[in-house]
Amino acid sequence: MRVLDPFDVDQNVPAAVGERLGRMLERRLEEAEATDPVFAADVAGRVARFALDGGRRLRSSFLWWAMRGCGGGAREAPGALGVAAALELIQTCALIHDDVMDGSTRRRGRPALHVDIDRQYETAGRTSPCGTFGGAAAVLAGDLALAWADDAFAESVRGAPAERRAADVWRVMRTEMVAGQYLDLHGQATHATSTTRALRTAVLKTALYTVGHPLTLGAVLAGAPERTLRRLRAAGRAAGLAFQLHDDVQGAFGDPEATGKPVGEDIREGKASYLMAVARDLCVRDRNHAGLRLLDEVVGVPGARAEDVDRVLDLLDTCGARESVSRCVEELCARGVAAVAGAGLSREAAHRLGDLLRAACGQGPAAGGPAVPVAARETADPLLIGEAR
Repeated sequence: MRVLDPFDVDQNVPAAVGERLGRMLERRLEEAEATDPVFAADVAGRVARFALDGGRRLRSSFLWWAMRGCGGGAREAPGALGVAAALELIQTCALIHDDVMDGSTRRRGRPALHVDIDRQYETAGRTSPCGTFGGAAAVLAGDLALAWADDAFAESVRGAPAERRAADVWRVMRTEMVAGQYLDLHGQATHATSTTRALRTAVLKTALYTVGHPLTLGAVLAGAPERTLRRLRAAGRAAGLAFQLHDDVQGAFGDPEATGKPVGEDIREGKASYLMAVARDLCVRDRNHAGLRLLDEVVGVPGARAEDVDRVLDLLDTCGARESVSRCVEELCARGVAAVAGAGLSREAAHRLGDLLRAACGQGPAAGGPAVPVAARETADPLLIGEAR
């Protein structure tokens, strides 16, 4: 087997992770075929295609450059690529399950997995206590992706000096991700409107899982000291939250061709997002009773008319919610970049991570060299089970 050169991976991290993931999934598909051909074609094959086709490999890139920035090289590279592939599989699980729970019909511009299966078997109209046949099958597909992710992670860190520390991060990440997803659903069911609750959900569901834990995993695999991990956790918490808040704004105002989701989907689903919570707070502050009534009548109504959704979008603009959240994104992103710049990483890795953070938050890459640090401030984010003690 060819020795992995980390400098080759540096040139195109997403491609290298995709190659590792492809080899890994070839073995899993052979095992699935040996188990049962129908299962392999309907479930395992769809999971593999979902993982391999699409996505920006953000989590993988954060992990890789944190590892490289903390001095990781040829010895750590194979394990880091394997853990990065495992992150792509756990993301596959999260998205497949998310589409079922939200009833989303599109993902990355294509039919969601559960919709695709229902179309194949013409079962979309046949409901059961757990949804359609496609919905139930998609739950199993997400479970399979999670099982494959855990297997890939365990194989990648087995025998490594950082095995135990990495396993601790992986365990906490999975629990927080599920907790965040549940709070998201709970917020919709209970019509939660608190900005504090919305931020906690965003931190648990997205911020730590997307940025904070991948950065920490990469640093742990390279044997980084605790002071470096603290700075990277702070960077991940701030920039990861900015990523989610930017995603909320894009979900409302972005181009469906770019987001892969229909306009107004989050509004009709009643997502208890920070954007919506801020809009309510601003309407209360300004005594905008008509705005509050509009939010009550449209948000969370699956059959809301397109013109009513447009009125909500106009309100988000006119009441100042969109501008307010966009400012938060800029500030949190800058805070995250500053924390990376002060983490003691190699110059190139710090620059790469800074650009990745800005791109993830919709801020665009830095011009020229590494960013000039800005003063980092402590946040009032909630304490979490494994990240902020």
